[in-house]
Amino acid sequence: MYRPMKQEIVSVLVKNQANVLTRVISMFGRRGFNIDSLTVSPTNDPEISRITIAFTATERSMQQIITQTEKLEVVESVSLLDSENSLYRELLLLKVHSTQAQRAGIREICEIYRAKIVALTLDSMIIELTGTPEKLDAFITVMEGDYNVTEVCRTGVSGIERI
Repeated sequence: MYRPMKQEIVSVLVKNQANVLTRVISMFGRRGFNIDSLTVSPTNDPEISRITIAFTATERSMQQIITQTEKLEVVESVSLLDSENSLYRELLLLKVHSTQAQRAGIREICEIYRAKIVALTLDSMIIELTGTPEKLDAFITVMEGDYNVTEVCRTGVSGIERI
């Protein structure tokens, strides 16, 4: 029976202790899940951290991994972030080889995407962009179409529910 795969993003609130990240992530690895994106950050409570995990799964396997993650004693809560009721953001740093003649075109693309040029050398530029993963993907595609992208660094998705 065919089960469609879908990217899911979960927010896991955990106790801020040593080895918590290893315990949560190893749960995914032992079950055969590939993690597409992972971020860890403090919350407004110094005793709690947020782990945001993006992974691809079927509906059934996604429910299983959430249930198993909730059973870990270091986990306070697990929330599936619904794209309609949540905000996602990611940070991109992109290094582009650029000549003097190419810089105006790169600046125009940056203006359209609201990206910032954060470093400039004689032969390259580093661009910073924050937005949804889809926006970052589109920006990279446009830049790779006309320019020599030499490095890409992405933070991974962070997300929070609106309500």
